Amino acid sequence: MTPENPAEPKQSKTTQETGIAEEAAEAKQAKAKVEESERSAGGKAAKGEPKAKAEKAKAAKAAAKAKAEEGEAKPKGRRRRKAAEKAEPRAEAAEPEAQAGEPEAQAGEPEAQDEAAEPKAARPKAKEPAPKAALSRRGKAPQKPRRRVVRAHARYVRTSARKARMVCGHLRGKSIAEARAILAFTPREVARDWSKLLESAVANAESNHELLQDDLIVREAYADEGPTIKRFRPRAMGRATPIRKRTSHLTITLTAAPENGAGRRKG
Repeated sequence: MTPENPAEPKQSKTTQETGIAEEAAEAKQAKAKVEESERSAGGKAAKGEPKAKAEKAKAAKAAAKAKAEEGEAKPKGRRRRKAAEKAEPRAEAAEPEAQAGEPEAQAGEPEAQDEAAEPKAARPKAKEPAPKAALSRRGKAPQKPRRRVVRAHARYVRTSARKARMVCGHLRGKSIAEARAILAFTPREVARDWSKLLESAVANAESNHELLQDDLIVREAYADEGPTIKRFRPRAMGRATPIRKRTSHLTITLTAAPENGAGRRKG
């Protein structure tokens, strides 16, 4: 017994030391268990990190796809809404018209019965419309037949186009007789070529197209430039000067003269 606890018996020092040692060993074991649990928890967490990251990435991709699908669906929904809004007033306007047509149809039934009961009265025949001109496929009236055009060409004539044009300007719009007279009294060498070409065109019209000479006029007469023949001429001190021999292509077109003479030129 001790003065503090008189009821308890005294314990020896050895028993006290052994109790302290046991308590210290238990405390060490508890600390070791706590450290092992912490290490195991840390390893499990480290192993689970890549799985968690993969799951987060999958969730992000799914969210992005859902947003894209929503964005694509929105314009379609807007278009459908607009189309529905436009169709609504049309349907509303059609309903009263249909409702108004129903009583008219109902009212028309007795009238039809009355007409069937009464003898039919002779009605005056409507005037038949005058026959219209036959339309072409495009809906236009048929055009007048075009006048035939006869052409004659003279190629590589040994004269310049400028000199030939000074004569052909007097032939356009003239009859065959007038054109012959003009060419016969023109003091230019190229007039002989034009007269030959005119006779060739007249022969083509008579033999190939069965046209009369007296009904023809000169529709077009023009001269185009042909190739230039290049030659050289010797000059003093060993030099040479070029010589250009021009050529031209002559063309005459004849056509039938109009009946009223509107297409014929004066002079």
